Amino acid sequence: MNIGTLITGHAHYRPDHTAVVFGNERLDYRAFNQRINVVANALLRAGLRKGDKIATVLPNCLELLELYWAAAKTGTVVVPMSPLLKAPTLAGLARDADVRMVICASAYAPLVSAVQADLPEVSAERYILVDGASAGFVSLSEFVAGASRAEPPDAGLDDDDVFNIIYSSGTTGDPKGIVHTHYIRAMYATVFASSWRMTPESVVLQTGAIIFNGAFVTLMPAFFCGATYVMHQAFDAGEVIRTIARERVTHAMMVPAQIIAVMDDPAFSVEALESLEMILSLGAPLHLEHKQRLETLLPGRFHELYGLTEGFVTVLDKTDFPRKPESVGVPPPFFEMRIVADDGTECRPGEVGEIVGRGPIMMPGYYKRPDLTEQAIRDGWLFSGDLGYVDEDGFLYLVDRKKDMIISGGVNVYPRDIEEVIVQHPSVRETVVFGAPDDKWGETPIAAVILKQDEEADAEALRSWINDAVGAKFQRVREVIILDDFPRSAAGKTLKRELRKSYAQGDR
Repeated sequence: MNIGTLITGHAHYRPDHTAVVFGNERLDYRAFNQRINVVANALLRAGLRKGDKIATVLPNCLELLELYWAAAKTGTVVVPMSPLLKAPTLAGLARDADVRMVICASAYAPLVSAVQADLPEVSAERYILVDGASAGFVSLSEFVAGASRAEPPDAGLDDDDVFNIIYSSGTTGDPKGIVHTHYIRAMYATVFASSWRMTPESVVLQTGAIIFNGAFVTLMPAFFCGATYVMHQAFDAGEVIRTIARERVTHAMMVPAQIIAVMDDPAFSVEALESLEMILSLGAPLHLEHKQRLETLLPGRFHELYGLTEGFVTVLDKTDFPRKPESVGVPPPFFEMRIVADDGTECRPGEVGEIVGRGPIMMPGYYKRPDLTEQAIRDGWLFSGDLGYVDEDGFLYLVDRKKDMIISGGVNVYPRDIEEVIVQHPSVRETVVFGAPDDKWGETPIAAVILKQDEEADAEALRSWINDAVGAKFQRVREVIILDDFPRSAAGKTLKRELRKSYAQGDR
């Protein structure tokens, strides 16, 4: 299984079909494949071979997309790093990944320069800058100069060869290197192409960072089908709306905060988004209030994916949403799911337990961490660390992460239950609830909120409204913090642990 053959095949059989749209650039599959081959042959000329790791510190750009597919053809392994990392963390992850080359953008050259002394295994000529020139870097134009546009030699890849290593966001602890093989990414392509009803005529919009693993649930099926992939450099709600209207986009994936921003943007109209056949939410729960609003505006398009980068997912299909709006769906074909209690027994429908699953996209393990792999994968099942239950029909309902659960006065309090209430307030756009130490109760809920544009609210009045609206006394919040924005990962996911840390340090 070599996923690099996908682009080669489309370039051969459908060379004139538009492959990629990025800014003002439009590449058909012939041109896209040739650019990929130039990068692939340059990597081989530089001495990189199957299994060698390449770290990237890049925003969304054609160079990163081309590198993904060049790596697929050569068997080199891309390790995408978040540009938001601090130098010591970046150096630590690069060492952990056994990186042999670093490719970055000029905006992040000072960050990469700061870690070069900590990466003795990366030779000076293997620091590549994709745009411009800077001391200590080889420009990409120089690196690829003279490289052939012809197909690189067969790398001898099989199913178990590694395609990339994705480091976890660190939202629940130290980042871990999650290994994805060529077979796993091929399963992303086939399983999700079916789930999203993608075809060669589809137009797929990517608005968020493609270093985020969630991007692959549309990236892989798009290129599997030979569809058109439209990529933005960074998320902008107004530009999303304009692009969908201009390109007649059929499939779009966004995290919840981005979906909310699009619906709230002054440029939003049903007519502008009428070409959409799928709107996929993933990365975090989209609260019911927003789901129902989206379904009212653009009915019959909403899908939701719950999943782990480690390799288990459920999908709420657009046809199931009307009857199961609070669910996160069911496992796709070839996947299995169980809900287990702390003692390992299987829970009955309606009983909350840990979500456990397995399927064809499950990682072989964390890179160089067999100890952590054994904790996560037991007897062939991936233990998610998330709490949920299934109904009588087998649909999954997500309750919360085990680590986010608040124990107040001996009672289990699930932040998501409180969040679902808070977002019903007319002034609230987004909210996060987390636990804080309390002398009397052990822990007590704290609510952080972002208000809608041009809305005003008093924190104490909002706290009173919430505490009147929640269903139980133990769900009452001790304090409401009004913020302009939440700390977020490069993928746009809210970093709850950073909110909790800021609150503990007295930042309000």
